[in-house]
Amino acid sequence: MKKVFVETIRERDWVDTPFLVRDKIMAMAKNGKPYMTLKLIDRSGEVEARVWDRVDEFGEQFGKDDFIRVQGKASVYMGKMQLVVQDLSRLADDQVDLADFLPVAQRSGAEMELELRAKVASMQSEGYLRRLLEAFLADEAFLQHYRSAPAAKSMHHAYLGGLLEHSLAVADLADDICLRYPTLNRDLLLTGALLHDVGKVAELCYSRSFDYTDAGKLIGHIVMGVEMVDAKARQIPGFPIEVLVLVKHLLLSHHGQYEYGSPKRPKTLEALVLNFIDDMDAKINGVRTHIEREPDNPSTWTSYHRLYDRYFFKGSPSADQTKGGELQETPATAVTPAPTAAPRAQPSATEKRPEPKKGFGFTLAEQLRGKSLDLFPAEETKE
Repeated sequence: MKKVFVETIRERDWVDTPFLVRDKIMAMAKNGKPYMTLKLIDRSGEVEARVWDRVDEFGEQFGKDDFIRVQGKASVYMGKMQLVVQDLSRLADDQVDLADFLPVAQRSGAEMELELRAKVASMQSEGYLRRLLEAFLADEAFLQHYRSAPAAKSMHHAYLGGLLEHSLAVADLADDICLRYPTLNRDLLLTGALLHDVGKVAELCYSRSFDYTDAGKLIGHIVMGVEMVDAKARQIPGFPIEVLVLVKHLLLSHHGQYEYGSPKRPKTLEALVLNFIDDMDAKINGVRTHIEREPDNPSTWTSYHRLYDRYFFKGSPSADQTKGGELQETPATAVTPAPTAAPRAQPSATEKRPEPKKGFGFTLAEQLRGKSLDLFPAEETKE
């Protein structure tokens, strides 16, 4: 039944297609009339919709995480596509294909799993860290969630497969850093890269829209990940407690600062590096996604990004400002060079310099010579 996807909607299009309701907000306009704001999603993206008429009637028909058929007109508002809903109706689950509605990573789960196994195989053979990762790989129930889970609810890698994609990207960055700084413990850093967000398989739910589980809200993925690592390590005979502590520290400190949710701050080189590369990959993906969400925004700047508290420049110099690979001056900034003054002739040894005009001496003393410095002269005494 899915006919139109978010990424194909253009201004003034008439839209008649199903969406998954990610969010539903009832509000009141300044004139006292109710209206409804919806966040509608499919696998290609998200679009905002506004309901101005029959708000109470429509509001009783569906809720968050329901499928609805929307009929309305598309328009661009504040640089973003928006649907003005004329009619809508709730759809039963058997009327839709779930694969049409949740965003998915561009790479397949099978492809990323092969890369994951190759990363683990590249570690020190028979090492305890490699055996720890192999214990996770041997857990098929875990692996299924690890392949499918998003990395976050909305801020970065917020699509099915996002968690594994993000973890592999951080692992690649870890390898790059280890080439530059060979004294780093590669096996330890790689373990942290692949497991730092492992708790998100239990923190997030993603069967319909992306949200947090009750345990995710109450405990969080950092602590949940540490518990999972501890449980797997206990299944490995003789796993050194010192090594386990270092792995746990990577997970506990990878957010870097207390205000960002880290129970501990990084106190090893590997933990410091993990914090930086995790943050970098997350931010790059988040900003890139923010830019890609606004294909209809004609401005060279994005809309305001609340988390990063800024707008992002997405333009580039126009073709007429570049030539031959070098930036050219535009007429507004071009400066015409002043004509070169003729060199001043130097007086000969016998030539006498002209005397300065009176009142325009070269020094202050010369200018004041012969002048009265009495600022308050005494009045003449009358006879």
